[in-house]
Amino acid sequence: MTFDVADYLIHYPRQVAFGEDAAEAVFDRYHTPEYVMCSDGIQLDREKLLAHVRPARKRVKDVRVEVHEAVSTADRVAARYTLTADMANGTVIATEIYMFGQRSADGRLRRVDQMTRDISPGRQ
Repeated sequence: MTFDVADYLIHYPRQVAFGEDAAEAVFDRYHTPEYVMCSDGIQLDREKLLAHVRPARKRVKDVRVEVHEAVSTADRVAARYTLTADMANGTVIATEIYMFGQRSADGRLRRVDQMTRDISPGRQ
C-alpha cells in the first residue's frame, strides 16, 4: 500500500465523517486492527476512536485540513497540520496537530502519537 501522509490527513477525516462507507470500513482502510493513538496523553484504540467518530457525523458540518509539513519513510510518518471543523451549531473548532506515527508492513498506520493545540477563533 502506498501511503502519502498528506493525502491521508486531508482525505481521511472527510471520508470517515461524511463518506458513504461505514466509519468502520474507512477506519480499517487506513489503520491496522491493533491501531492505537495517543493524543495529548490520552490513549485511544479502534473502538474508542470509532465511538468518537459516530456522533461527529451528526455534529460536524464540514472539516478541512491544511498540511504544513509532512514526511514519511517505509515505517514512519510525521506531520504538522491544522484541522478545522465547522460545527452544525455554527462554531468553528481549529486544532494545530503535531503527529508522529508508525506504519505496518502493509502500509497502514499502527500507532500515532500526537500533541494538539486549540487555535479556534477567539481562543488564541
